[in-house]
Amino acid sequence: MIWVILAVFSVAFGCITPILLKGEQFKLVRGAIRVVSVIVALALIVATSFVIIDADKVGHMKRIFGGKSMKPGQIIALTGEMGPQAEILPPGFQFRLLLNVLYDVEDVAVVDVPVGMYGFITARDGASLRKWQYLAEAWPKDKFKNMLDATYFLTHGGQKGPQLTVLPPGKYRLNKYLFQVKNQKSTDIRAGFVGVVKSNIQETPKLELAEVSHELAGSLAVPLVKKGSMGIWNEAYPPGRYRLNRTAYNVTEVDTRVQTWTYMGGYDRRYIDLKVTQEGKIVQKERSEKIIVPEKAADSAIFTRMEGWLVPQELRIQVQVEPKDAPFLVASVGSLSAAEDKVVTPSIRSVVRNICAAEKVLSLIDENRPMVEQRIETAVVPEGRKAGITIKDVRLVDSVVPPELLVARLREQLAGQLEETFKKEKDAQDQRIRTEKARATANQQPELVESEIRVEIAKKNKQASQLQGEGEKLKLMEIATGQKAQVDVLGEDRVMQLAALEKILRAAVENPDIVKVPRVLVSGSGNGLEGAAAILGDSNLVKGLLTEKTPAPQTPKTKE
Repeated sequence: MIWVILAVFSVAFGCITPILLKGEQFKLVRGAIRVVSVIVALALIVATSFVIIDADKVGHMKRIFGGKSMKPGQIIALTGEMGPQAEILPPGFQFRLLLNVLYDVEDVAVVDVPVGMYGFITARDGASLRKWQYLAEAWPKDKFKNMLDATYFLTHGGQKGPQLTVLPPGKYRLNKYLFQVKNQKSTDIRAGFVGVVKSNIQETPKLELAEVSHELAGSLAVPLVKKGSMGIWNEAYPPGRYRLNRTAYNVTEVDTRVQTWTYMGGYDRRYIDLKVTQEGKIVQKERSEKIIVPEKAADSAIFTRMEGWLVPQELRIQVQVEPKDAPFLVASVGSLSAAEDKVVTPSIRSVVRNICAAEKVLSLIDENRPMVEQRIETAVVPEGRKAGITIKDVRLVDSVVPPELLVARLREQLAGQLEETFKKEKDAQDQRIRTEKARATANQQPELVESEIRVEIAKKNKQASQLQGEGEKLKLMEIATGQKAQVDVLGEDRVMQLAALEKILRAAVENPDIVKVPRVLVSGSGNGLEGAAAILGDSNLVKGLLTEKTPAPQTPKTKE
């Protein structure tokens, strides 16, 4: 403004001064003053006619002079109107006659939308929203750049209020008098999930319901709509990043990975322990343990009534939400956890109780267990499909059978194991004895060999003695035969005398000391040994022979 005042003052000075300086002598002075005044005035005018906009700024103008008034309710002025202008100035040198006089120019930073965000736009001016609208209609993709031009926006039907069209990441030179931008986080759908969209706006002219899959027909009745209609879209978004206007669309993430739900704990478990004493007797002792529900379990164990017994049954099932069923799940129950609590768990409890009630208790732990599992799975799968859940597998985890039903079987098994153990121990002892015997035999091998040799020697000596005895026997038999012949010829007494003499002579040969020279003459009648006595002397041998053959004299008995 000051530049305008100076320009006017300069022009006035150039006009007034020549009038005051009259006369021929001031002619050149007057001319110079006029030239200088014009130059100064032009310079001042030029100084008010340009601006320089920085590279990261946008020039915004408000017209303050020389324009017509805007219409009532209008906020952004178009060409020739007073007020905030729809036109903006790009970066660089901008020249316009009396720009700084007619307009108040303001530098405003560009709009920056970071990566992972989107710009939510609100227009302060434009056509009013329709009655059923709370967001302005989306601009066609080929018209997106035109929409960002405030003049085009206001002259081509742009609506006032929050916009359905959003700004992707980047920098934008927008007219901030018209557009207010707020950065919001983009929608990230993680791997293993899908995004089910609930639209709060109607993009298409007419609401069109999507046909429900035939697999879910006859189950929970829910309305699904085609993409672009108001309601839950029948097509889910796969994993990725989307610039969905969260004011217009609510996105529910649904986990499509395989889930494992367990039904465990919530009961007192009883045990009957068996123990074998040192004497081999089996004794039993009862105890109990409280089983709590694990933190991540879907629910507690399912209590089933079987043959009068209350049997807690632990269960594990694998479920999955297929991407095509995710919209149906959200529309019917809201979420996977809600489906678990409201549909699947009550159905599973009912099915397990009904099937187990017709079975025997021990069928849960014997060879019939797979058949029970298959029957439960067959009955549960359709129940899950009612809510858009696919049940992949059902497994009985732990059947808490009353310990009284297992004692007899356990005692029988333990007795059989004890019998087998005793048998193996006996076999081990026998083997140990055989081993020790073999080891002792090996250690005594030299003595055994020597003993065997002695046995062989004894056998040989026995045979030699036997043969020697047989020879002596034959010899004696021959001698006896000869003596018998001598007795028959010489008589028994003479034969005996000859035999005795032979012995005496043999003894004398073997022991010469017993032979003595006779000192006395011995004669007389006797049994014929007087000569031998004379040769041998008074020896014990002769005395013995004489004593043996000569009877002692008997004293005659006298009569009293």
